[in-house]
Amino acid sequence: MFTKTTEQDSLYDGLENMSTIDLLNNINREDQKVALAVQQVIPQIESFVEVIVNKMKTGGRLFYIGAGTSGRLGILDASECPPTFGVSPEKIIGLIAGGDTAIRHAVENAEDDSKQAIKDLQEHSVNDNDTVLGIAASGTTPYVLGGLQSCNQLNITTGAITCNNNSPIAVEAQFPITPIVGPEFVTGSSRMKAGTAQKMILNMISTTVMIKLGHIKGNKMVDMQLSNDKLVDRGTRMIMEQTGINYDNAHKALLEYGSVRSAVNHIESC
Repeated sequence: MFTKTTEQDSLYDGLENMSTIDLLNNINREDQKVALAVQQVIPQIESFVEVIVNKMKTGGRLFYIGAGTSGRLGILDASECPPTFGVSPEKIIGLIAGGDTAIRHAVENAEDDSKQAIKDLQEHSVNDNDTVLGIAASGTTPYVLGGLQSCNQLNITTGAITCNNNSPIAVEAQFPITPIVGPEFVTGSSRMKAGTAQKMILNMISTTVMIKLGHIKGNKMVDMQLSNDKLVDRGTRMIMEQTGINYDNAHKALLEYGSVRSAVNHIESC
């Protein structure tokens, strides 16, 4: 039986009469439930990650599809992978119902089009070597559900993050991930606990995949893009730590070879 726990009445009432400290404490009390809910679905995340890694090793890509908050979280995670791990923007791609306009502004009825997601995916030539992750707190978003249905018909591996057990999206996905966070502090405001759970799981998926694909050495981001002075300084100190050379020489090597990994490999080969 499908019950939308994300839409159930809040455990709190009279919010407008609460003091600021009571509001903050009660929101925090609810947020503490999120990590425990995510912990319960780690085996589901593990199974999905292993599939993604195997597909990416043979050139596959990972797509996120979502609407509203869920879509924005997918785009956020995808956009942070190139600077953090030095991978192409084409390796992990976030798509949102309504297109780029919807990143900042709600696009009326965009999430209700069940045929648009596959069209968006096909603009990127999605194929059966790729993996598609649908993100929808409710588990019913037509844009996501239709996208997963189309992908399954095309023999494309599908996963989902949704916060309702036995939802249509959880049933449709080959690898459903369903952290049950319970009712939101503000009834139905799934940008809160559900959104936090989705963000945590996306962090876990992309970070673990990138580590398994070799983009971290020890615990360092050796392939990160050198996009600002802070990261150049961090990279320089990473080279110092790994090779023992001084700051100036490490800085020079980093700028010359373009990444911590390349600089360290050059220095250690000399």
